[in-house]
Amino acid sequence: MRWALVRAAVAGTTMVALAFLIPLGLMVQQTARDRAFAAAERQAAALGPALAITTEQDAIARALASTDSATQERVAVHLPVTGFGPGTVVGHSRAAQSSVAEAAGQGRSGQGRSFVAAAPGGFVLLKSVAVSGSRVAVVEVFVAEEELGHGVVTAWLVLSGVAVGLVAISVLVADRMGSRIVGSSRRLAAAARSLGSGNLAVRVPVDGRESEGLPNELREAAHAFNAMADRVVHLLAAERELAADLSHRLRTPLTVLRLNTASLGSGDAADAARHAVAQLEREVDQIIRAARRSPEDVPQVAIGCDAAEVIRERVGFWSALAEDEGRRWQLAGAEGAAPVPVQRGDLAAAVDALLGNVFRHTPMGTAFSVDVLVTEGSVIVLVGDAGVGFADPEAALRRGEGQGGEGSTGLGLDIVRKLAETTGGDLALGRSAGLGGAELRLRLETRPTVPRPARRRR
Repeated sequence: MRWALVRAAVAGTTMVALAFLIPLGLMVQQTARDRAFAAAERQAAALGPALAITTEQDAIARALASTDSATQERVAVHLPVTGFGPGTVVGHSRAAQSSVAEAAGQGRSGQGRSFVAAAPGGFVLLKSVAVSGSRVAVVEVFVAEEELGHGVVTAWLVLSGVAVGLVAISVLVADRMGSRIVGSSRRLAAAARSLGSGNLAVRVPVDGRESEGLPNELREAAHAFNAMADRVVHLLAAERELAADLSHRLRTPLTVLRLNTASLGSGDAADAARHAVAQLEREVDQIIRAARRSPEDVPQVAIGCDAAEVIRERVGFWSALAEDEGRRWQLAGAEGAAPVPVQRGDLAAAVDALLGNVFRHTPMGTAFSVDVLVTEGSVIVLVGDAGVGFADPEAALRRGEGQGGEGSTGLGLDIVRKLAETTGGDLALGRSAGLGGAELRLRLETRPTVPRPARRRR
């Protein structure tokens, strides 16, 4: 923007300067020409009194000798003639005889007293002077070519300097204005980037010395940005309070569930139910603590876990329910280590969402399998079943498209997809090659994504 303003100022000032200075220079040139011929007219008029007194050649020669020595070689007098033929000439003449005759003819007819004609090296001014009777004398004054442009070059240089000065001043003013505007725009962009990175306390200064001379549009944009940042802070605070309140409301039904599971006695099913209720209580407590915690109090935790260990743990948890429902299940590829750059709790929630999707959308007795594939740059988790598959895979991945009846919010696969995208991976839906039903493929990238350098424009 800064250079655009400078270029616009240069173009505008240059056009204005040319529009005024070119006609002014032409006028100076015409003024110099008129000044030279006016001086020649005065020189010719100075010999008029002498011609009115006498037309003798010696007297006219003495009159020419009494003039300025610088003009003696440029003035000549053509003594009266009776016709258009050649007459006596006093001085150094440069005019053609036809031009002298024409000037004399105009003087006798009264049509004009001055006549300009071309001559070698310049122009001659021919002035007719009436003497005794009908006779006419012609005074010739030579005007050199360089005299017509005397001072014109200097005038053009001065005008060019004025034009360059105007352009330089306009560039300085435009650069000053552009730097102020660009600086404000850069501060606004930096504040937007800082807000996007999580700094909720950033604001754009709209008062003080930094905001002096700002356009109203940028000032309004700064006010709008500050209002947006305040609104984001209020919304996040309200969201944390809402999450904490909703989680707190779950304590009562969880207490009832814990008391009921305590009376179930012994057995694998009872132990699994009590374990699930205890884990649910821990998750609710963690949600409440995370919602009540301010962004400054968030502890720095190491990001990363062993995907194979987490998958073995979660499949073992779901295996108890699978045995109760008569489902055959299989886990393959989770024997070795499979490190991934996600937190353990987030990966466990994603695996629970994938397995819960099988139990929720397939009838009892439907077999499922979990396969873990470790490649050079990623870890792939395949969860397949022997059900009917997905009627619309794209709709199943959209947030809020849950079709599982009561209790289905459609957020499970969306949570898994977002976890995969944080590592540069993805979530894909297809058909299982081994079981023939639906298959969900979770790909987690284990290498950091290096952005490609942008091509530099010339």
